[in-house]
Amino acid sequence: MAKLVPLISPSEMGAEFGSRATLLQFSSAFCTPCRATRTLLADITSGMSDVLHVDLDAESHLELVRRLNIISTPTTLILNHQGIEVGRAVGAPKRVQVVAALAAIS
Repeated sequence: MAKLVPLISPSEMGAEFGSRATLLQFSSAFCTPCRATRTLLADITSGMSDVLHVDLDAESHLELVRRLNIISTPTTLILNHQGIEVGRAVGAPKRVQVVAALAAIS
């Protein structure tokens, strides 16, 4: 069985991975859904010490955007504690979707 490896490193992300999960959001400056997503994810993670929310500007991280196949903003990658992608939300996610995705990560 092949070993899964993270597609992004903490240094590229600008933060260590959360001890349970990381919500890695790619945004753009003039994107209204990006602002709504940022607010939603910050609210969800505010009471979770084991989940980190990181928001990256897509235009400032074009190499990552290409490598991670980010087609549009907002796109949020759900990473486990090792930084391995276990889910992805393209567009503004719904609270229930994010909460369910996080609950599935032990």
